[in-house]
Amino acid sequence: MKVVILCGGQGTRLRQETEFKPKAMVEIGQMPILMHIMKCYAHYGFREFVLCLGYKGDQIKDFFYRFEILTNDFTIDLHTKAITFHPRNESLYEGWKITLAETGLSAMTGARLKRVEDYIDGDLFMVTYGDGVTDLNIGQLLSFHRGHGKIGTVTGVVPPSRYGELIIDHDKVVSFMEKPNDSGSAISGGYFVFNREFFDYLDDTDGCVLEKLPLERLAKDGHLRVFHHKGFWQCMDTYRDYNYLKDMWEAGSPPWKLWQD
Repeated sequence: MKVVILCGGQGTRLRQETEFKPKAMVEIGQMPILMHIMKCYAHYGFREFVLCLGYKGDQIKDFFYRFEILTNDFTIDLHTKAITFHPRNESLYEGWKITLAETGLSAMTGARLKRVEDYIDGDLFMVTYGDGVTDLNIGQLLSFHRGHGKIGTVTGVVPPSRYGELIIDHDKVVSFMEKPNDSGSAISGGYFVFNREFFDYLDDTDGCVLEKLPLERLAKDGHLRVFHHKGFWQCMDTYRDYNYLKDMWEAGSPPWKLWQD
């Protein structure tokens, strides 16, 4: 089953990091956040990816083209130019297949997805963004989707509040909760499963936004269900988010690190 990752946006709210690189290549713990996401999918056995490229997509192409050199020790014979690799963990990336697809500099998310339709060869596929990490059980998400028989599933998450919550009676503070994570409404966590029929809801024009008309129509037609995830989820939308994830990684045992190195 293919996993489509949308990583073509410009990341304007993270300009300190994205001025010279695509957001998906911003590093958390000396590894692009894109690789964190892909390793989470691979942990559950999903190792075939389609990357929708746009802004500075050449850097993502270059990273994977040189991936073996970047991630392994190797010996090079300077006369014959022969290279012998000394893999550190051969099984970690076994079975990985990555399609890198140029989907346009100014295309919106729905257009990007529509433009990789030819690379999706199964009845089901998954979609996510190149900037959100989670401890979501992807196997359970897929089972839920298969069980309800509809075209689409979106993962619903309740992100932690950025501010403390005050419970007030007139001018008296009844209680104070520092950054509660279970008092808000669910939002889309960006981890989707779709049947192939969903491509009929998309069009190829640059302005097609996945989160607007396509998903709105799917919901109106009764073909969109939500999988509730109450665990960890965090997007890297701003520089503050970036620092938050970086600090968690450096502190050790970040909750989204499901894989073994």
